[in-house]
Amino acid sequence: MIDKATVHVNLSERSYDIEIGSGNLVDAGPFVCGLAKLTHAVLITDTNVEEPHGNKCAESLAESGADVDLVVVEAGEASKSVDMANQLWQQILEHGADRKSVVVAAGGGVVGDLAGFIAATFGRGVSFVQVPTTLLAQVDSSVGGKVGVNLPGAKNMVGAFWQPLGVLIDTDVLNTLPIREYRSGLAEVVKYGVILDADFFDYLEQHIDGLNERHPDVLRHVIACSCRLKADVVENDEREVTGLRAVLNYGHTFAHAIEAETGYGHYLHGEAVSIGMLCASRLAERLGRVDSELTRRQHELLAALGLPVDVPDMDREVLLDAMQRDKKVAHGRLRFVLPTRMGHVELVSDVPEGDVRAAWG
Repeated sequence: MIDKATVHVNLSERSYDIEIGSGNLVDAGPFVCGLAKLTHAVLITDTNVEEPHGNKCAESLAESGADVDLVVVEAGEASKSVDMANQLWQQILEHGADRKSVVVAAGGGVVGDLAGFIAATFGRGVSFVQVPTTLLAQVDSSVGGKVGVNLPGAKNMVGAFWQPLGVLIDTDVLNTLPIREYRSGLAEVVKYGVILDADFFDYLEQHIDGLNERHPDVLRHVIACSCRLKADVVENDEREVTGLRAVLNYGHTFAHAIEAETGYGHYLHGEAVSIGMLCASRLAERLGRVDSELTRRQHELLAALGLPVDVPDMDREVLLDAMQRDKKVAHGRLRFVLPTRMGHVELVSDVPEGDVRAAWG
């Protein structure tokens, strides 16, 4: 393995490691065996990832002595549903899964969230390992233990906090990722710079070519930094009690409204987050929290990385109504994560609706 890096997530008895390497997907079996007594693995993947990554992961698990049941769901956000969860509960029951089985998620954020929800609920909770195969999942959704499914009108409304035993990241799999999916992940990378680390944002601005060309050294650096930044937040607010973890939702209140009202899957999550971050930054401008330079820098970096920056042509009242159904609403009031400077954001309540409408642009 080349240039292996490990990020430790310190959560007391729920602590785990994120192993980042190149070409280490073939070591999935030994990786899982090092975390649990492995006799039966349920590997959940999707139709896009089954070949080659899902099968490669399954082969490694089998070579480590486990009985492996490969479960394949249709690729796309539509699979992250209550109906699909019910199908999977029934399917893995038929495969003989019990509380000693290990659920392994090999795929992007949809697979990770769905498989994690199955792990959290089947048998009142079974062991779970993440093998994220998209950039977005590697830097965001596979870290922190949030799992769940969508309701028709509200994203991620049904779910749980269920930490994995470990996360295995192979940067080589990103070479097979379609360009649109890859760029979607870059939006979450940019988010970390805006909310937590101004120097990291500077690094991204200085390495646009390396990011666009998927340069291995640049990727290893940004994935490790992103995971470390998210891990720091999760360690201090695992279940979003203190409000600290809410900073990770920068741009997401706007983004989730776009996703819900355009139909899940029309915009990839990172694409919606790209637009949502700019909306949030414009809102912060209107409230006098930042100047236009901060919004400009985000706009230029996101555009240079090939991400959408314009709000879709939709009725703003429809989008505002969708925001009211967002899970970050507290006591009927919208809350927004808004920047005060590059590298720092705050949770803000009681924002006038007129300013929110104007922030849509």
